[in-house]
Formats: sequence, structure tokens, C-alpha cells
Amino acid sequence: MEEQLAAMAADLAAVQAANAAGNTAFAEVYYYLTIPIMILIHVGFLAYEMGQSRTKFVLVSGIKNILAFAFLVPTFYYFGWFVYWAFPTGFDFAAGPNGISGWDYAVAVANPAGAVMGPNLADSATGVFWGAFTLFAATTASIMSGAVIERIRIVAFVILAIVLGAFAWVVAAAWGWHADGWLVTKFGYHDFGAAGVVHMVAGFFALGVLINLGPRIGKFNSDKSINVLAGHNMPLTLVGLMTIIVGFWGFLMACLIVPGEAWSWSTNFFTNIYGTPMTLSALTFNILMAFAGGIIGAWYITRDPFWMMSGALGGIISCASGLDVYWPPMAFVIAMLGGMAMPYFARVLERMGIDDAVGAVTVHGILGAWGVLAVGIFAAGYPSTTSEGAVLTSFVGQAIGCGVMFLLGFIPGYLCSLLLRIFGILRVGKAAEEIGLDAVEVPSTAYPEGIPASHPSVAN
Repeated sequence: MEEQLAAMAADLAAVQAANAAGNTAFAEVYYYLTIPIMILIHVGFLAYEMGQSRTKFVLVSGIKNILAFAFLVPTFYYFGWFVYWAFPTGFDFAAGPNGISGWDYAVAVANPAGAVMGPNLADSATGVFWGAFTLFAATTASIMSGAVIERIRIVAFVILAIVLGAFAWVVAAAWGWHADGWLVTKFGYHDFGAAGVVHMVAGFFALGVLINLGPRIGKFNSDKSINVLAGHNMPLTLVGLMTIIVGFWGFLMACLIVPGEAWSWSTNFFTNIYGTPMTLSALTFNILMAFAGGIIGAWYITRDPFWMMSGALGGIISCASGLDVYWPPMAFVIAMLGGMAMPYFARVLERMGIDDAVGAVTVHGILGAWGVLAVGIFAAGYPSTTSEGAVLTSFVGQAIGCGVMFLLGFIPGYLCSLLLRIFGILRVGKAAEEIGLDAVEVPSTAYPEGIPASHPSVAN
């Protein structure tokens, strides 16, 4: 009898070990696959911004996106990942997860020279989890990139991209996209799909930059009337926007915690970043309903294909914070309201003298704020985490989080771009802008055989 029990115990241990290995392999593959899907976001931004640029700026717009991606990988490795784990309780290094200081915890799990930050057979998933966060970082830089096309210096853009992608949004993520983040534990802040920690921060960072950068030559007349400086290729822009939507499936996949992995709170179901349970089914319902609602709302107001596809992105951002908890018809309405409001906010910014070439401040910043607040309006009362005594989500908590995200974006964007302007390296010279940055900074030609003008607004 004792031998049979021992054999059964050994068999059970073997099954448990096999299940653990299977869970680890699944988590590794899951996050690994989110990375190439998220790279489609950057393919989309590349096409979108090049299409929205006039022909004499096309290649520089593309170069900016490529460089943002390239520079964010090493800077997030050396700085950004460490910041995420060091700062969840604010700048109080004495407190942190697992009873040790945030700084010491970050040294343990994100030290660039540490064992887990390289090939390590005992750690099969940290690298792919880091990779997913790195793609989040690169996304923030791409959001800012479109707003500043046709007049920013490449060096200045790279500096700003690093500040945003390797620090500003990471602090926001540590505070509001982490189960130990002080916004979560003290105010019940809920932001599943990062409407605040990614989109708001990047959108309002871009606003701070735009104030110092100024409008493109010819955008505003002396009587304050506004000229349309149309991009040269609307079909390319629309394809780019649709590709961003494809990439967002990977982005939102990476917002989940896979069951059974070392950092998971559960062995039975997916959870969000805060540890509360959710399903891929709920996510699928709500992403598609938000996608459709944003398009329909923007189409109803504008009939403009650019705003319709921007509405698809805006609809998902409008629902992003609560995609894990919304009832699908509610997600549709929230997204439709965002899509309808989006063009009006864009016009308000233009009347204020802000030249946002692609509407990034509106789509990501303002609709990101709407997405954060919508949880407080339509989904208050959910526990922020699975911890005993967890604070409930509320409108007040979401509003506080919204204010924090605005400040974490706008202040660094404004101050860094102001410093660059003071040193004379923020904006290209007037002559270079009038000639076109491609002719000044790129040793190749976008359209060596010319491009036919299909509309009177297309200008070389």
C-alpha cells in the first residue's frame, strides 16, 4: 500500500512538473508572438505618417519612425525596464513589492548587468515579457512622431523619443499599470489597455512639444485662418491606420498576464496587469465593438476617410481602460462617442494655434483621457486588485489618475522641448523647411520618377 501511494505521489509530481513546464512554454510563446504583432503598429505608423507627409518630407518622416524604434530598444533595456520595477510606490525607495525597497527589487529583476537580462536557461520568459514592454515604449514615441512631422530636427526627435519612451511613460506605468502602483493601491486606478499610461502620456507629451515647436510654414495665415496642408497619399495613410489596428491586437494581448507563469496570480485563468481575472473572449467582443463604434461615430460627423480610420483607433483608445470589464454594447457606445467628439477637439486645438499634423493629441491624449474617465463613469465598483481590502475603482480615482497621466506627459514634453529650443536644435531652419527635409537630410529620393497629382491639394 505504501509503495502504491509513493508511486501515485511520484506520478502526481511528474504531472505537476509537466504542467508547470507547459505553462512556462505557453507563456514564453504567447509573449514572443505579441512582439511581431506589435511591430505591425510601427509598420502602420510608418505608412500613416509617410502618407500624411507632403512629398518633400516623406523619407524624413519614415526615418524618424525607424530611429525611434531602434533607439528605444537599448534605452529601454538600460533604463526603462529598471524604472518600471523601481518606482511603483512613487519615489519612495524604502517601499516596494515583496517587502523590499523598489530600488533593490529593480536591481534583482531588471539590472542590465544581471543574470535575468541575458541568456539564462533557468529563466525562459523575462526576455519576451521585457520585449513586449519595449514595444509599448516604442509605441509612445511613434504616437508623438506623427504630430511633429515636417519641421522637427531628427536629433531633437530622437532625444524626445528617449525621454518619453524610456522614462516618462514608464513612470506612469509603474504608478498606474502595476499591481503595487500607488495609484492602484490608494485610489483604485484601472487602466487595462493603457489609455492613460501609454496614450494619454504620449499624446500630452506631444502637446508640450508642439507648443515649443510651432506650426508648419503656411499652416496659419496672418488673419488666423487655417490652411489644410494635405498629405500626399491618402490611401497609404488609410492602410497605415488599418495596420496599426492589426498591431493593437498584439498590444492588447500583451496587457494580459498568462496563467501559471512565475509572475501570474493564477494557474487557471488569464488576469489583467492588476491580477483580477478576465478572458480573451471578453477582450475580443470589446475590441471589435470599439473598432466599429469609433469608425461609425467619426463617419457620422465627418464622412472623411482619414477621420474614419482615425476613429477606429480612437474608438479602441476610448474603451482601452475598461476593455476587460465592459459589456460589448457599452463599449460600442463609448467608442462611438469618442469617434464623434474627436474631430471637434482637433478643430479646437487648431484654433488655439496648435499644428498637430495627424491629430495625435486628440486621438491619443484627449480620447485617452476619455477612456480613463469612462471607467469611472460606467464601470465603477470593481476591486482594483485581488488583495484583501483592495480599493474599489471610482470616478474620483480615475480622475486623479487622469490628472497624473496628463502631468507625466505634458511637463516632460514641454520642458525638454523648451530646452532644445533654447539651444537652437529643436526645429529645422526656415530655408530647409521650405525646400523640404528630404532634399536636405536624406541621400535618396522618395519618388525619383515623380508622382502624379490626383488632387489640387497635393503639392511638392
